[in-house]
Amino acid sequence: MDETPWWRDAVVYEIYVRSFADASGDGTGDLAGIRGRLPYLADLGVDAIWLTPFYPSPMADGGYDVADYRDVDPVFGSLADFDDLVADAHAHGLRLMVDIVPNHSSSAHPWFQKALAAPRGSQERDRYVFRDGRAPHGPGENGPGGTGGEPNNWLSTFGGPAWTRVPDGQWYLHLFAPEQPDFNWRNPEVREEFLDILRFWLDRGVDGFRIDVAMGLIKAEGLPDTGPGFRSASPMWSRPEVHDIYREWRRVLDAYPGTRVAIGEVWTDSAEDLARYVRPDELHQSFNFAWLEAPWSATAFRKVIDDTLRAVAAPTWVLSNHDVVRHRTRYGEGSLDPSAGLARARAALLSMLALPGSAYLYQGEELGLPEVIDLPPQARQDPVFKRSNGELPGRDGCRVPLPWSGTAPPYGFGDGGSWLPQPDDWAELTVERQAADTSSTLSFYRRALALRRDLRGTLPDAIEWVPAPGDALFFRRGPLTCAINCGEDPVRLPPHERVLLSSGPLAGADLPADTAAWLTDR
Repeated sequence: MDETPWWRDAVVYEIYVRSFADASGDGTGDLAGIRGRLPYLADLGVDAIWLTPFYPSPMADGGYDVADYRDVDPVFGSLADFDDLVADAHAHGLRLMVDIVPNHSSSAHPWFQKALAAPRGSQERDRYVFRDGRAPHGPGENGPGGTGGEPNNWLSTFGGPAWTRVPDGQWYLHLFAPEQPDFNWRNPEVREEFLDILRFWLDRGVDGFRIDVAMGLIKAEGLPDTGPGFRSASPMWSRPEVHDIYREWRRVLDAYPGTRVAIGEVWTDSAEDLARYVRPDELHQSFNFAWLEAPWSATAFRKVIDDTLRAVAAPTWVLSNHDVVRHRTRYGEGSLDPSAGLARARAALLSMLALPGSAYLYQGEELGLPEVIDLPPQARQDPVFKRSNGELPGRDGCRVPLPWSGTAPPYGFGDGGSWLPQPDDWAELTVERQAADTSSTLSFYRRALALRRDLRGTLPDAIEWVPAPGDALFFRRGPLTCAINCGEDPVRLPPHERVLLSSGPLAGADLPADTAAWLTDR
């Protein structure tokens, strides 16, 4: 029997590089800081780490505005630091994946600077999406936030129009911030450039790539007007031609020794569209954001599980990342019990780890970190906050640097403070404090990941639903039964021989509210 590829059932830990660990003492996380914490990650029990962008960047969008795709920003270190990190990660038994940002570059990228200096219709401008404007015919014709004359009504994901005018009167497309101009992926030069970028990092030993905005590379011919949202039938997103790009990428990955993988950040409205990215000759995986977006509800969880397992060949599960409110806070919204968010977060983690496929964790969730909702306006850096004039909080609240030790900020993150302020009440959440407490969330994560690793390879790829009372969900996967209670009242546990692990204390034969358990009939 063929051995299961490592990525099929891996646990991957996302590192937001700026906020993980600071070795240089400048208040910003760096590659050397990550290298120094590799023993922690190995002890946690993850299989791989994924680094958010560390490339040279003006940081208009936290590094997702890349000015040079083949180097390391000095604030994070050097290429030598990166090579040392890869070598040490592999020595610790950890695979290492990096973020690649192909939809757009920084406006500081040399290509875009040449495009601005070049005339209309030039080769330099054709690397990006430049268009002439159209005459507005009336108020609001170009959509909310439009200034009139934009080539179409497309809006930026970060707010306002998706077009910025340059001095000669043309407009360039940016589906995100103006500092992030979109590439023209119909230009063969762009396609060849990114194949070379992939090879550059593969040659340095990376095990794979997380592809930012993977569904956004190709835009419909003629750039017709559209409505909002990440839809599978859209001139902005999930165009059929994007799959040809990933077939090219897959051939590059498959040409390297070992198993090098690619996972797409694909926001879409259907599991069927998600599955199109995960075909034998395309991406290995796509993020399953339907799981992340599901409310705290057994009915909602079951629908996502059924839809995913029915449609997607290599499922993934994720609860938080650097773009969304941390799930401890999300799950606690609307509850009168201040402990509900953390209890539900632990229960959701146990349920996620029981499902077939791979799981992606976001740094700090193993500490039970909440969203920091009271950051002062002057500290916030997310373009979402800036472009909405402060009406939207943005994503800084889930990016606050990790607390490692001590009783006051910066909690061992580094010697020079932290680029975003940490709360004064995080002393109980530090790694140092939780590692010494067997009932802590960190200790729970370590037990859950160790048990999952022990069970890995012994469980089938399919699940079987077990009748469950109330707002509870029971499913069996071979000898393992997972039970989660999303309701307000205790429910009777399904038949079992023993309890392997629970997210909170059990009440005899009952499963309390906001609790999950792993059971076995052996």
